[in-house]
Amino acid sequence: MRKVSVFLHATFHAQVRCYYAIMRNYLAKSMRFSVKRLLLFGMIFLSTQRMFCQDKAVERSGDFLFVALPAVALGTTLIKDDSKGTWQFAKGFLTNAALTMTLKLLIDKERPNMENNNAFPSGHTSVTFQSAAFIQRRYGWKYGIPAYVLSSYTGFTRVNADKHEVIDVLAGAVIGIGSTYLFTTPYQQEHMELSFGKFEGTYLIGFKFKF
Repeated sequence: MRKVSVFLHATFHAQVRCYYAIMRNYLAKSMRFSVKRLLLFGMIFLSTQRMFCQDKAVERSGDFLFVALPAVALGTTLIKDDSKGTWQFAKGFLTNAALTMTLKLLIDKERPNMENNNAFPSGHTSVTFQSAAFIQRRYGWKYGIPAYVLSSYTGFTRVNADKHEVIDVLAGAVIGIGSTYLFTTPYQQEHMELSFGKFEGTYLIGFKFKF
């Protein structure tokens, strides 16, 4: 009887150890799986956050150029003391703004992100292209090409931010360029100055040529 008791006791302990080993292996696998899942979710979350932050940075850069390009165009006319260019830029800028806002109200197209109905045409794009076209038309392609690159990038940021479709951006570019070309002429520096004078009863005429 004692042998049977010892046998049953040993068998019970063996079963307990077996169940314990099985549970330990199961829990270990479960923990490894949970850790893997947590790591995976963490990586997905961080990647999403990074993409979101990058998209916001791209959108903000477009907002910056929306202000910076007109400021550069106007500032250039002031630095060069080009009062005629200042007036031409102002007329193009105001015409572009009026056309863009009127079309937005008339067409009433919904944005891709359904934020509002001001999608067509793109205001950011029309403003930056109006400024770039002014720089190119007034002061030449040497300065115009970088300005057009920046205005094109602005259009990209608007599509990337889900604010506009490509057609909205293209329309904005056409309106901006057209508004500038209506009023802007190439900048011509005065290379020759003509002066008149009188000295001791003699009339004088003078020329001054700038290289």
